[in-house]
Amino acid sequence: MTERIVFLDYMRVIACFMVIMVHSCEFFFIDGSEIGIRSMSDGLWVSVVDSAFRCSVPLFVMISAWLLVPLREPAGVFFRKRLLRVVVPFAVWSVLYASLPCLWGAMDAGSVASSLLHLVYNFNADAGHLWFVYMLAGLYLFMPVISPWLEKAGRRAEAMFLTAWFLSTFFPYIRDAVGDVYGECYWNEYNLLWYFSGFIGYLVLAHYLRCYVSIPRRVKVLVGSVLYLAGYAVTALILYNRIPGVETLQQLELSWRFCTPNVVVESLGAFLIIQGIFEKSRKPEPVATLSALSYGVYLAHIFVLGAVYNLTEGVFSTPVTIILVGVLTFITCFILVKLISFIPGSKYIIG
Repeated sequence: MTERIVFLDYMRVIACFMVIMVHSCEFFFIDGSEIGIRSMSDGLWVSVVDSAFRCSVPLFVMISAWLLVPLREPAGVFFRKRLLRVVVPFAVWSVLYASLPCLWGAMDAGSVASSLLHLVYNFNADAGHLWFVYMLAGLYLFMPVISPWLEKAGRRAEAMFLTAWFLSTFFPYIRDAVGDVYGECYWNEYNLLWYFSGFIGYLVLAHYLRCYVSIPRRVKVLVGSVLYLAGYAVTALILYNRIPGVETLQQLELSWRFCTPNVVVESLGAFLIIQGIFEKSRKPEPVATLSALSYGVYLAHIFVLGAVYNLTEGVFSTPVTIILVGVLTFITCFILVKLISFIPGSKYIIG
């Protein structure tokens, strides 16, 4: 069995908590499919809290890349492991999100049938967080393709790729300002840097850091802190200043998109901070346990999140509610998933 990399265990737990905190903010800015910010004070707290955790998904991608690329096993073996570890639990929870709400009256039998049918081609609205698994599965499919290149390309070629990728992350802002860019039109959505864009950049970035960046821990923490704070500040300021002038959630969340330059900078900073702090740490058993259960927590947490919010709604101020919902959901989900882990065959439920 491969020895666990301790700082990645810490990072996985931290990223899992970040995801839950992001979703705990949604009660204060989403109303169905519309913007639901009730006051600029709520808007301020959402901007401050949520923006601090936009690096959560990129961190998960970078963890996977650090551990898996280039592939060290045949593609068939790799895909079989990912199928059992990731896809099967995802399928189980997709069905649960599409059907269990019927038990407490949140949907009728007709809605259950419609939700189950919807799973044939996409996730349901009640389980929007499962978009991540589709993206991750897509990266898994691409890993055997990019692995040979990563083994042979070298530092300069990877740096050139990352430069092109970083430039592509500015495109959401350019599109917001001027519309289609660099070859985009209604008959061609594949722009100049399309093939360098998206989450594949985080995969290459993690490989680059692992193979070519060797700096003292204190420097990692210092540089990471500067990068994180810069990315966080830009993310929060753009979000807050857009609140009065936009009409849709898509417009509002521009600076929150995971493949924007500010989130890339924030994510790189967060990665370096966590690596610098924990790379020489010993492996405390609780952290290793939490890390091993984190995928199950991710899959399950939306069920718990809503219930916790219903208990705290209107009792506390906005920032206190956000924090309480996030922390209580995090703790409750780990307890729940730990209990599930004692069930025979639980790997098919929680990974």
